[in-house]
Amino acid sequence: MKNVHVVPHMHWDREWYFSTEESRILLVNNLEEIMERLETDENYPYYVLDGQTSILEDYLAVKPENRSRIKQLVQSGKLIIGPWYTQTDEMIVGGESIVRNLLYGIKDSGEFGPHMKIGYLPDSFGQSAQMPMILNGFDIERSIFWRGTSERHGTNKTEFNWNSADGSNVLVQLMPLGYAIGKYLPTEETALRKRMDKYLPVLDKGATGDHLLLPNGHDQMPLQQNITEVIEQLHRLYPEREFFLSRYEDLFDQLEQQLNLPTISGEFLDGKYMRVHRSIYSTRMDIKAMNTQIENKLTNTLEPLMSLAYSLGIEYHHGLVELIWKEIMKNHAHDSIGCCCSDKVHQEIYNRFFIANEKTDQLISFYKRKIVDSIATERTEDRLTFFNLNASQETTTTTTEIISKFENIRLETEAGQPVPYQLMKKAVIDPGLIDRQIVHYGNYDPFYRYTIELDITLPALSYETLFVVEESATPDALPQAETGITECDTALYHVVIQSNGTLDVTDKQSNRTYRDLFLLEDSGDDGDEYDYSPLLHDVSITTETDRPTIEVTQTNYRVMIRIDHRFAVPADLEERKQGKRTKEMTVALEIVLKHDDPVIAFNVTITNNAKDHRLRLLIPAEVNTRQTFSDNQFGVIHRPFVDDALRVWEEEQWNERPDGIFPMLSYVGLKDDETENGLGLITNSSREYEVIAGARPTLAVTLFRSVGVLGKEELVRRPGRPSGIKLATPDSQMIGTYSFDFGLVSLRKEEELAVCAKRHLSPTVAYNKIPHDAMRLNPTGLHLPVSYSLFELESTGIIMSTLKKAEQGEGLILRVFNPTTTSRSVRFKSNQTGTFHEVNLNEAHPVEITSAVQDKSYEVAPNQVKTILIKR
Repeated sequence: MKNVHVVPHMHWDREWYFSTEESRILLVNNLEEIMERLETDENYPYYVLDGQTSILEDYLAVKPENRSRIKQLVQSGKLIIGPWYTQTDEMIVGGESIVRNLLYGIKDSGEFGPHMKIGYLPDSFGQSAQMPMILNGFDIERSIFWRGTSERHGTNKTEFNWNSADGSNVLVQLMPLGYAIGKYLPTEETALRKRMDKYLPVLDKGATGDHLLLPNGHDQMPLQQNITEVIEQLHRLYPEREFFLSRYEDLFDQLEQQLNLPTISGEFLDGKYMRVHRSIYSTRMDIKAMNTQIENKLTNTLEPLMSLAYSLGIEYHHGLVELIWKEIMKNHAHDSIGCCCSDKVHQEIYNRFFIANEKTDQLISFYKRKIVDSIATERTEDRLTFFNLNASQETTTTTTEIISKFENIRLETEAGQPVPYQLMKKAVIDPGLIDRQIVHYGNYDPFYRYTIELDITLPALSYETLFVVEESATPDALPQAETGITECDTALYHVVIQSNGTLDVTDKQSNRTYRDLFLLEDSGDDGDEYDYSPLLHDVSITTETDRPTIEVTQTNYRVMIRIDHRFAVPADLEERKQGKRTKEMTVALEIVLKHDDPVIAFNVTITNNAKDHRLRLLIPAEVNTRQTFSDNQFGVIHRPFVDDALRVWEEEQWNERPDGIFPMLSYVGLKDDETENGLGLITNSSREYEVIAGARPTLAVTLFRSVGVLGKEELVRRPGRPSGIKLATPDSQMIGTYSFDFGLVSLRKEEELAVCAKRHLSPTVAYNKIPHDAMRLNPTGLHLPVSYSLFELESTGIIMSTLKKAEQGEGLILRVFNPTTTSRSVRFKSNQTGTFHEVNLNEAHPVEITSAVQDKSYEVAPNQVKTILIKR
């Protein structure tokens, strides 16, 4: 007899085409009904609250008096909550974001009772290959999802073991027909049989045993009051089956007794049976770029900076950091970060990112100030303190600002040694902008804002203080932009600037030249917020024959190239069909080559006035290969340029075409199969790429997509019904000015790219202490040294994911991972002794404890993450 587990649940999108506040009103109503039913009906044993505790947060903000009712239901096992804070996307949010989502979801669950120990993500647009490792890091060994699998992954069964590269494993119950097949089940015999006769054969075919899952719920669906009557009718219709109200845990208990379940691995991005929206990674690129930048600032700057301060005796404000993480995690649900929403919801999402970014910036400034204010020195001049928040020593060219009353300045070490720098800009600023109390007492003397660049060497996780001294000499003339320059050099690169604005870059070490870099390609987009769709018979517009304005500025430290394109594009799809071009689009590329830096930094600023198109940046690579490598959460993944299923997707009636459009997090690279030389792209904005196959494989990075509708039917690459709903979204046309940051690096081997990306995305930051500040602080009472280093990691290829204070108790949490293809060791070195506790991602269950030592080594397998609690 087949056993059918009917699991009552609701899938709760906090927002989509409707706003968070609209859903909150429904939530208050629905949760009241759920609690009453669980409290009064002995035959209604369980309800699954969608695996995310933000639902409780939203509800209790309205009904705090019901906290004890919820707690009682959770502790009795009736109301099933957690383990997530929000149901995260897995493809375009970073590893630390997913870890914190579970960390805070489990923490918040603990205020009520036990959490559901299942990695429950029923609607995410694809599954990351690293999820088994992340789930195991929280003692979760079970997973439920829907999208992304097909039989070509190695099984056509709906129950299987899923492995990640480090050997982690979860048991999966796939939802082959989604989480909503049991929504609003009718009691009328004909209608119920029609529904179930469609579903049961599919469930039977995929099942490895006698237990099937029938989830009874849907988006924002209220509790189905008559589900008991439905089950009675199901027994009459299908007497050979046993139907009963259940929970996911009971189903897994049965699955775990089955032997010889299939085992598969990798990421799941197939759109054969369900849509995964391979090109959703570029919808509302302005919003997605904000997420990238905030994630990088949180993990690469704020948390290591706060850890540095904590090690010096300054309080670590966990609560302020948690507020930031939760603010962006509200945006990390699949629809929200996918940006397949209404315009009013996109405004909410943008506002949350704006708030999170402001909180992050202000907290960074606060901790820099707390440290620098506490430095004890006999020198009375203003200070300029630089912070290296990488786990290795860095020598870098950095740009910073100095505010001073002095008309001319010089920099000195504490011992009085001069420090050379290049003055880039000098401006007069009103003293009231520094502190309104200055002008309140009648002092109207101006301040000067100096923008300077200099080379500085800093130990790992350290700060170094310089002093700003009045100078009588007039500085050298400011560097000037020049036109007509066609070649320039740094220590690492020779660059030839072509008249159409593309660059030929020669790596002086490998003597390999990469030609025609930075061509722009504009094409029509007949798609929606879920997917790019090419316009039939469209011919792409490129800047190959453009003649942009080109200016070059050279200093002792770097070369800056500015390329300004102005080219005509069609106003919309109708103009594109007619071959007209009546709108001007401007694109400014600002390219910076520091003399000793392998990363060529570049920014792209676009002013868009047209609709329904996609703009990409093309980077040809002189390599012989058919695959890319890019990072995913705590690792690296290799993907082919062209999916084999492209030959059969129409014949096999896939839900969407498997185009080679993929996500990255920090970088993507192409390397020659024989020499390992290649090109790598680093991103601090767009996370979507595709490779155009050919004699010179060309990396195409999406800068933005412009569309005007949430959902549309019958796309060229996605036939059939609309995804979402047909709703106008004019703001998604991206009319306006947008800016995106990247880096390009010539590689000698694959593993260099991860290291370069970490360095590039963890810039040296500075703090200029002057006697004036509108926001006053009392002295800390600390007496800190002029320079300080916390510790150093010695490794080849190992990356520090972040450094933060432990959530509970004292000590620092150091997280590292190995994005290379071989096992690597990492050695922790410090001037101070400490104890080392290897813990899981939930910062619990010590795996290993080492006595007090000054250095400690760890072996890290490929695509493996290690979390270490360091106590002094």
